[in-house]
Amino acid sequence: MHLALFDLDHTLLPLDSDYEWGRFLGRIGAVDPEAYQRENERFYREYVAGTMDIGEFLAFCLAPLAANTQEQLDAWHAQYMQEVILPAIRPAATELVAGHLAQGHLCAIVTATNEFVTEPIARAFGIEHLIATRIERRNGRITGRPHGLPTFREGKVKRTDDWLASLGKSWSSFERSWFYSDSANDLPLLSRVTDPVPTNPDAKLSVIARESGWQILKLFQ
Repeated sequence: MHLALFDLDHTLLPLDSDYEWGRFLGRIGAVDPEAYQRENERFYREYVAGTMDIGEFLAFCLAPLAANTQEQLDAWHAQYMQEVILPAIRPAATELVAGHLAQGHLCAIVTATNEFVTEPIARAFGIEHLIATRIERRNGRITGRPHGLPTFREGKVKRTDDWLASLGKSWSSFERSWFYSDSANDLPLLSRVTDPVPTNPDAKLSVIARESGWQILKLFQ
């Protein structure tokens, strides 16, 4: 049995779905476009630099979800999928996923982006299993807080461990395991699999990949 794990943003997608969701909210007037985009840009720079405070970021990006009904959010997300995500999905990415699925590999997307943003995207790739940052809900409403451990850095390893355990499996259940990611933030999980695959890697990960002799995959220019 084999396991294939995929980061999402700048790995399967040539964009950051969290960042683009924020831009989309600004375009449709759901948030103050200038103020929200300034913070959106700041958090993205900090993520790339490896200095982002995940708690602070989640408080920022989950606030608009808490301020609106699920019905409104779902309508916005359907529009976001049509206008932003689906046009960005590239054949090389879908073929990569399809190749693993066709071989019967257990596949999952493992992403720090929250489950509201990413669940429809995982379905678009045909991936059943999603390990994303969970959102707290009370009485059917999003509270604006995460639920449990965010799927970020070392949290990706712990959340994947827990997911495997929920299936009655562990890392030792798999002869080979792959993780595709673009970011040095994902080194904990890249170091856990038998086959780490830096995919469209950032500058930091590119250096580490060359030093480690890891295969580099370029799905996008």
